[in-house]
Amino acid sequence: MKNTRQFFHFLSYVQYPLMIVVLYYYVQVIISIANRDPDWSALNSALIFLGILVGFSTLQDTTKTQNKISRKIWESPIKGRIALWTISVLVLLFLISGLIGFLSSRENIHKEVSFGLIVLGIGMLGMLKGAIEMFENHRKDRE
Repeated sequence: MKNTRQFFHFLSYVQYPLMIVVLYYYVQVIISIANRDPDWSALNSALIFLGILVGFSTLQDTTKTQNKISRKIWESPIKGRIALWTISVLVLLFLISGLIGFLSSRENIHKEVSFGLIVLGIGMLGMLKGAIEMFENHRKDRE
C-alpha cells in the first residue's frame, strides 16, 4: 500500500510542468487582451491544462500537509469547513457555467471555452475529494 501511495504522490509532481504550460497560455491571453484582440482558444487551452493540473495535484498524499498554511486550515474544524464549502461552490460554478455555455452557445469558440470550464470543474471535483480526505486526516478535534 505504501508503495502505491508513494507512486501516486510522485506522479502528482507532473503538476509542476503543467503549471508552466498553463502560465504560457495565460500570458498569451493577457497579451492578446492588451492588444484588444482576445485569444479565446488560448484561454480554452489554459482552462483545460489548469483542470488537468488540478487533477494531478489531487494525487498527493493526503496524510501529510504540504505547508504551514495548509496545516492551519485542515487542523481547524471551522477553517476546514469554510475551505470545503468554498471549493464546493467553485466546483458548482465551473461545472454549471460550463454546461450552460456549452449547451446554449451557438458559436464554436464559446463552446470551447465552456468545455475548458467543464474540465476545470472536473479537476476541482477531484480536488474537493482530496480536500475532504485532508480534512478527515488532520482535524484536531477528532484526535
